[in-house]
Order: sequence, then C-alpha cells, then structure tokens
Amino acid sequence: MPAMPAALPHRVLSIVAPMTQLNTPYPSTAYLTGFLRSRGVQATQADLALELALALLSARGLALLRAQIEATPAAQRGARSAAWLAAADGYLQSIDPVIAFLQGRDPTLAHRIAGRAWLPEGPRFESLDAYVDPSGGDPMAWAFGALGLQDRARHLATLYLNDIADVLRDAVDPRFEFVRYAEGLAQSQPSFDPLAAALAAAPNLIDRELAALTRQALQQHRPTVVLVSVPFPGAVYAAFRIAQTLKAEAPDVVTVLGGGFVNTELRELAEPRVFDHFDYVTLDAGERPLLALLEHLAGQRGAARLVRTFRREGGTVRYVNLAEPEVPFDEAGTPTWDGLPLARYLSLLDLLNPMHRLWSDGRWNKLTVAHGCYWKKCSFCDVGLDYIGRYDAARAETLADRIEAVVAETGQTGFHFVDEAAPPKVLKALAAELQRRRVAITWWGNIRFEKSFDPALCRALAQSGCIAVSGGLEVASDRLLQLMKKGVSVDQVARVTKAFSDAGILVHAYLMYGFPTQTVQDTVDALEYVRQLFAEGCIQSGFFHRFACTVHSPVGLRPQDYGICLQPVPHRGFARNDVAFSDPTGVDHDALGAGLRKALYNYMHGIGLEQDVRRWFDQPVPRPRVARRRIAQALGAAVQR
Repeated sequence: MPAMPAALPHRVLSIVAPMTQLNTPYPSTAYLTGFLRSRGVQATQADLALELALALLSARGLALLRAQIEATPAAQRGARSAAWLAAADGYLQSIDPVIAFLQGRDPTLAHRIAGRAWLPEGPRFESLDAYVDPSGGDPMAWAFGALGLQDRARHLATLYLNDIADVLRDAVDPRFEFVRYAEGLAQSQPSFDPLAAALAAAPNLIDRELAALTRQALQQHRPTVVLVSVPFPGAVYAAFRIAQTLKAEAPDVVTVLGGGFVNTELRELAEPRVFDHFDYVTLDAGERPLLALLEHLAGQRGAARLVRTFRREGGTVRYVNLAEPEVPFDEAGTPTWDGLPLARYLSLLDLLNPMHRLWSDGRWNKLTVAHGCYWKKCSFCDVGLDYIGRYDAARAETLADRIEAVVAETGQTGFHFVDEAAPPKVLKALAAELQRRRVAITWWGNIRFEKSFDPALCRALAQSGCIAVSGGLEVASDRLLQLMKKGVSVDQVARVTKAFSDAGILVHAYLMYGFPTQTVQDTVDALEYVRQLFAEGCIQSGFFHRFACTVHSPVGLRPQDYGICLQPVPHRGFARNDVAFSDPTGVDHDALGAGLRKALYNYMHGIGLEQDVRRWFDQPVPRPRVARRRIAQALGAAVQR
C-alpha cells in the first residue's frame, strides 16, 4: 500500500458533530482515522455528540439547567420547565447513577429503577399507558416480561432522559434533540439564512457547553486540520458551532466539512458564507479528496488539482474536481476506535421495535462490507450518487482481517454492517472465512430480499454470527415493486424471509407508503401482505416510512415516468434534496399512516393477526384484494419445488 510522503506535517482531528447515536460511535471518523494512519498521517478523533450529551446529562449540567430556569421569570417559564423545577432535586440526585447504569457500570441499579419508586417520572412515562396487556395484567410485564429486569430498567431510564431532553427544549433551545438537533435549519433548506441567523444569535447553554468541549479537544489534540463529519441534517447546526469556536480560538487551523449530509444535500453549494466557518467542503468518499487536500496544504499540489472539493476564491464558491482514481475499498485501511471513550456510551432502550432496539441498545462496531450498492436500481434511491452508485467490494480475507483487528482493539465482538445492501456473494465468502478462522462474532445488517439467500446460505450466515437482517419490502405490491425496480416480488420476499427466520435470524422489513400512484387499495393490500408475513413467521419486525422524493433519485430525475409532477424547488446556494410533488391519485397518505403504524405495533406483539386489516384504519377503506392464504401458498409452492 502506498504511503503518504513523510514530509507531511499535518495533525488531523476528525470530529463527530452532535447529535448522532449515543450508544455507539458513528463510523465516519473511525474510517477516516484508520485510513489516514495507514498513509502515515498523525490522525486522532473525538465524538463531541457523546461528550455534549454527557455534559448535559450530569449533575453539573442539570444544575446549570436549574439555574437557567430559576433565572427565568415564573410567568415566562414553560409548563414542562416549571414542573421539572419542582422535581429538580430528584433529578440532580439520580442523574449520575442513571448514566452509570446505562453505561453498564452499575447494573444492580436496575432493581431500584424498575421498582418505579426512585426515579422522578415526567410526562414521557405516560407512554407506558399505551402498553395494554390483552390478558388484563401488568402492561409493563407484558411488554418487557420476556426481556427481563435490565431491559425494563433501561426503558424507564430512557424515558427519564427523554423527559430531560423535553425540558432542555422548553427552557434552552426548542430545536434540541438527542439525535436530530435543529435539523430544520439544514434539511433541504435552499437558503443559508436561517442557519446564519441561528449562528449569529447569542450562544445558549447548550452552545456554551459545546464550545467548551471544542476548546478542550483543541487543547488535547493540537490539530492543524480538523475534519467535521455531518452524517445527518440534525448534526449541521452543531458542526457550524464547532467551526465557529475553532475559528475564534485557532484561526490557523484548517477546517473541513464532509459527511452524508454534504454528499446528498450540498452538491450544488454556492453559498460563500459557509466558508466563514469551513475552509473546504468535500464530497463523497473522503479518502481521495483528503489525500489531495493534505498534499495541497503541504505545498505539494496546487489548488486546481484538488478532488471533489469546494473552496472560496475571492468571494465566489469554486468546485474543483481533478479526475483521479478512487482509493480501492480493499486498500482503505482498517477503521480504528482508538481515542474514543467506548466505555462511556449509553445503552438505551427507546422503542420496543426489535430492530430499532438493536440500533440504540448496545455498542456495535460499525463496519462496511462493500462501498456502494451492488443493485443500484431502486427508483426511490439516490442511485447516481457515489455512496450508492460506485460499487466496490473488499475480499473476504480483508474483511476478516479488519474484523479481527477491531475485536483486538475494542475487546467487543458485536458488528453492525452498515451497507445499503450487503451483497450475498460477499456475505457467503465472509461467513466461510470467519468459520475457517474460528472467529466468533455477533452481527446484523441490511440486505436485499433476493433469491440468493436460500435456506442453506441463511443457515451459514447464522452459524457465522448473524442475528438479524433488515431489508426493503417497501410497498408490498408487485405492481409498485416493479415500478420501483426493486427486482423482487412479494412471493420471493416471503420465501427469503422465511429462510432467514427458520435459521433463527430476526427479520425486519422496511415498508413504505405514499409512493407515486399508490392508491388506498394498494395500501390496504400491502398491509394484508404484511399481516400474512407476520402470521406465517416470515418477519418479526417492521416499520412504515413515508415516501420522500429526492432530487437525485430516478423519481426526482424523471417524475413523468412515475405519473407525478414535481413542485418548483428553489435553490439559493445551500441545501437541496427532498422535493415535494403532486400525485394525481390525490390519496391522503398521512391519514392512512396512523393505521399502518398501529397495525405493525400490534402485529409485532402477535395481536390481531387473524383479523381483517380494515380494523386498523379510522376511515372506511376497501376490502383487501389479496387472498387470505396468499403467503402460505407461496411458501408451500417453494417447499414443493
């Protein structure tokens, strides 16, 4: 593997901006740090999303929150703030022990938390009333009985933290979220003006804590270049606040913005004010652009030879993209979590959805099996962008090497494969390689429900440590699946998911409603398919997403092919991604969404699986056209073959 020139003097710090997951590090900095170190660059990383949450969720943080509420005239306090203030002593006494419990440092505290007599309980605990035991018993025992004391306590502790987040919104910043902080300032926001106004406002309590953490990271790592990763719109505001502090404290430090949000929403960036905070903005896979940028900063290449990089020249934003080969995925290095406080992440239990629980509960080493998607045809997906469209798989031996290195570094054997759709051929080879090396791991990830996943392969994946898979069934309609170019049918999905389930692997179905030309009849039929998939033991978990059209997807690029008209998309130099559209069907999909979610919640608990799907909707809907035993017949036909 080629090494970076020894003369490069850079000290690169990669930062995850708030807010992202609190149970495990977002992997972007781990990948970049591992890659840069493999090329001889001094590279470190920091997770300010976790650090900010821990600063706020501490006795010191809550004391600052109480002081701010007390300094607010009583007539101006929100209802949640006033109620919380009356119980503040209980929160200040309990917060540090609760955090220790969620970090796994004090598991015996579960007894006190689960007893419901120690923690102060705010409005979030009212959600427990939604758990109705069909037998008339304790709803918490019904919902959590099979999961045990620790899980019950973690759920209660998560509600407790959510109550605190509500007070932070009420008293400090109405935009605050633990995962999506002020995402409305950035998501598909055509103008930079709202974000600029927010950044010009006086820093609030949360901003001041983030600034202190930024200064601390600056002092600890002494970087010459800082990379700020923004995977989601909810991390953008804090990313700019971080850059604001960096420019004030160390103006000579070079600041670089990148990540998933940039790659999807800032591809047409033309706003010069962005560069008051960031010196450079890079697109897509970061390896090649960063190598070029570091060489440029060292005087080894001119600005005209940068790769996929925005910069400001004389008040104008310029995009420079010298065509150079990408760094092969096989040579991108092993991600490293060195420097991240792995013991301080919080194991939360927010939702009872089994797959969502994996997302937020426990610390997973996030790893990519392949860059991009091997299918890259789905019409709702950004198939033309690099993170989908450029497929590049690593060899099974390379992946196994990376897995062994990560386990040796972290001491933890849980992996979340974060691919858009992990390719079955690579998974098969990886499973065999892990078995050959006798490497014991636990893993889960996203796939396509394609016929390659036959019973034999599913059993092999289970033996290699696979415990769960998620995949897109989407609209559960053969007509719409064909329009989506999913490359699967409902019958095929039934057979594949049953093969996974029979192998002991939990199956989660991504479901979608509101796709162009989807009728009420289509939605009812889709729910009938979903009912049967649950009833036949094909899937154990699911979630209905509302379809969103993006400007980079085939639907957004060729709306006429899907029978819709896009609404005008203003662009004033900043973000551009989601686009509204008018559908001639005129269906009120939002009204149907509540029934779909209600049905899924009950199906995941084994309720209503023999009842007519129309019962879940608040408005009259047509009878399903799907035969009541369609999925059973599809599975029977597979057995006969």
